Amino acid sequence: MPTIVAIAVGLAGVAAAIVIVDRLAPAVAARGWLALERRRAGLSLRRARVAGFEMPYLDGGRGEPLVLVHGFGGDKDNFTRLAAHLGSHLRLIIPDLPGFGDAGRDPTASYHIDAQVERLRAFIVGLGLDAVHLGGNSMGGFIAAQYAATYPDAVRSLWLLDAAGTALAHETAVIKHYLATGELPLLLHRVEDYGALLHAVMHRPPPLPYSLRHTLALRAVGDLALHARIFREIGLESPTLEDRLSLIRAPTLIVWGQDDRILNPAAAGALQARIARAEVDLMAATGHVPMIERPRATARAYLRFLAAPP
Repeated sequence: MPTIVAIAVGLAGVAAAIVIVDRLAPAVAARGWLALERRRAGLSLRRARVAGFEMPYLDGGRGEPLVLVHGFGGDKDNFTRLAAHLGSHLRLIIPDLPGFGDAGRDPTASYHIDAQVERLRAFIVGLGLDAVHLGGNSMGGFIAAQYAATYPDAVRSLWLLDAAGTALAHETAVIKHYLATGELPLLLHRVEDYGALLHAVMHRPPPLPYSLRHTLALRAVGDLALHARIFREIGLESPTLEDRLSLIRAPTLIVWGQDDRILNPAAAGALQARIARAEVDLMAATGHVPMIERPRATARAYLRFLAAPP
């Protein structure tokens, strides 16, 4: 058999095996896909324990530390593709928050924003870090902004990506529907609804292997009761940020996808008006998770901001 034909046949066999494993052993295949993405980004999986919770985290890169905080229903791997474009400039530390991802879950614990801020503080201090660059998406942006207001000397810069936590941010049809009915795309009742979730949070969802979609959907369905309570604690019971934003002293980059349907892009300007040293980057053709939808452009904008903060 000619060499090139043999190679082609071999590659076809490998591809067929990958498809079979992806369908028949989705949990195994999903772990493999995540490990591959992390390796490409130069990230290693590590573990910490904070206030009785296991908090796995990704760690990699070099330079000053940047801690990234995922949003509601998300996890540390929401930032993996972004990390591939930042690791040569910064040390990246990306935890799973208690209640999410592979972190511990306690149905009796509080998940109010203040409680999660204190857990994040204990996590960062436990790593022996003092002042860090801090970023967060959605709920993670709410936590990051609250952290920066509570511990202003501990934040070198603040990066808010479609951040929750202000009254204006919550003025969307999706949130109004939740307040009226309790229904939310982020609260998954059936595995089959995961595709609708992706389309709710992204302008144009990237392709995902079946195994990842299936595994993440199963986890979301399993977390439904806990996450429904957490969302109430965050969205209805945690005070919004308006009265605390003036306490933020760190230079701040506010990023928002112009096609975000979960949180209102108009809130970017409201945040900028209340934070002393802030600039806004509105991203066209982008939804609620810029770091997943447009990782390269999102990373480049942040690196430009770090080079010349407001």
